Amino acid sequence: MTDRTGRCLCGKVQFKLSAEPQMARVCWCRDCQHLASNGTVNALVPVDALSVSGEVAEFRKLAASGNELTRQFCPNCGSQLFAYSSARSQLRVVRIGNLDNPSSVAPIMNIWASSAPDWACMDASLQRVEQQPLPPTSSKP
Repeated sequence: MTDRTGRCLCGKVQFKLSAEPQMARVCWCRDCQHLASNGTVNALVPVDALSVSGEVAEFRKLAASGNELTRQFCPNCGSQLFAYSSARSQLRVVRIGNLDNPSSVAPIMNIWASSAPDWACMDASLQRVEQQPLPPTSSKP
């Protein structure tokens, strides 16, 4: 695996992924729509595979799933970078658009598809999950 790198819009926060994502997906929950005015494309990585340089700010909110979500963003430019759930503290959500090579990770599913607007452009070849999917299974023993 080649390390993946990324950064926020202004470059004050940089990060590196040192493991393959466990999965990637497009999220259509209402919170993600508020963040991006669209669905967000996210990779799930083990917490110990994400290294971050620079300061991030946080915003916490109870999600539709019932879990507390913490979203992390650059306090300078506002770029949404990472998130994590109280239900899966061992994983971090990484916004794929912030990778230096966003084409290096492809989503496999649309989640919270029931919340998507009528005009949403969803790739029909991706799995469709109406709400919160089951957590990814780890390849570690």
